[in-house]
Amino acid sequence: MAIRASRRQFLKTTAATGIGYWVAGGVQAQQSNSPNERIAMASVGIGGKGSSDSGDAGRHGDMVAICDVDTGRLDGAGNKFDKAKKYTDFRKMLEEMEKSIDAVTVSTPDHVHAPAALMAMRMGKHCFCQKPLTHSIYEARLMGQVAREKGLATQMGNQGTASDGLRRAAALMRAGAIGTVKEVHVWTNRPIWPQGGPRPEPKDPPEHLKWDLWLGPAPKRPYGNGYHPFAWRGWWDFGTGALGDMACHEMNMAHMGLNFHNPISVQAVTSKHNKDSFPKWSVITYEFADDDSRPGVKMVWYDGGKMPNEALFEGQKPSGSSLIVGDKGKINGGQLIGGTDMEVEYPKSPGHFEEWVRAIRGGEPAVSNFPDYASPLTETVLLGNLAVWVAADGEGPKVQWDSKNMKATNIDGLESLVKPQYGEGYTLDV
Repeated sequence: MAIRASRRQFLKTTAATGIGYWVAGGVQAQQSNSPNERIAMASVGIGGKGSSDSGDAGRHGDMVAICDVDTGRLDGAGNKFDKAKKYTDFRKMLEEMEKSIDAVTVSTPDHVHAPAALMAMRMGKHCFCQKPLTHSIYEARLMGQVAREKGLATQMGNQGTASDGLRRAAALMRAGAIGTVKEVHVWTNRPIWPQGGPRPEPKDPPEHLKWDLWLGPAPKRPYGNGYHPFAWRGWWDFGTGALGDMACHEMNMAHMGLNFHNPISVQAVTSKHNKDSFPKWSVITYEFADDDSRPGVKMVWYDGGKMPNEALFEGQKPSGSSLIVGDKGKINGGQLIGGTDMEVEYPKSPGHFEEWVRAIRGGEPAVSNFPDYASPLTETVLLGNLAVWVAADGEGPKVQWDSKNMKATNIDGLESLVKPQYGEGYTLDV
């Protein structure tokens, strides 16, 4: 089922609110001959967030194949999708089912997002991928490039992008409701999993887990309690820490309102770490250069219970997980503090997953599509982890960043974090 995204009305609507930049250059796809036909869906990862993602896929199309390295989960999902073929290796699924699949959801640990999504997209499959879009900056850039080149309908799973509250707050920023934005503060209470310690003791993996397939492109290591199914987020080889887990949600409002796509430096203070497991907490400061829509701005990220200075909230309690500070007011979790409340227009969403389905069927592109929104957001998010890496002893140097070339200009040795080397059997570049 091929599609062509109808962008004219979308561009007209978003231009009125000043947020049309994320579809600049276009996300064009081929025209469907029958926009009412059923979409043939496949899901890679059907546990955790993959449970709801595959459920959404099944409600909006026909599930023809499901894949998970945990056969217990796979068998459970097989009862729900009784007509779907079951696989434990996404490569085999895509190779055998290529002609039967229109679209793929990817809801795996972070290190498998890009390998699975890139393989699917290179076969011409529309793709929905959970946040963060990728495990590395290079993968995020490449995902956007492949999606654009192939003309595919894509979307990252940062569901808040579809909310009226977030879109209205972003529109208020762009309309000048709080004046010139000077700084942004974003926070999370995570990690809520063990982090910052040694590896678990090696042991045999459970029979229901295909450990080699779970590792996928990552460096080999023995199984241990504390990786599958959730705590993988705290390990550099598999996850992206609290930042990767939450920032594509919590930075989303500022990214939508302020075009956060050109960071020039990043610096971190951490609780220290061993470069194997992420620190228990970190505070990361980003600097963004001027662009056509705003002057330069600073953003500070806090995790592990760290928070902005209480004085910034002017006696109010923190609302949500972000504070946008302008010279005429503030937005505290979507709520104005001072500033000028006003009527603003913004594109309404039919629902986050529904935006992707609409795009597959030839409608407007999803806001959080890969090339124009999700890839730049993910690059910004993951840049913070370069600063965390060089802050292993607590306080790290400022990383000067050349965004165009994806390169730190003042610190050597970060190349493998920017662009990973996949293990045998997995493909990054073609």
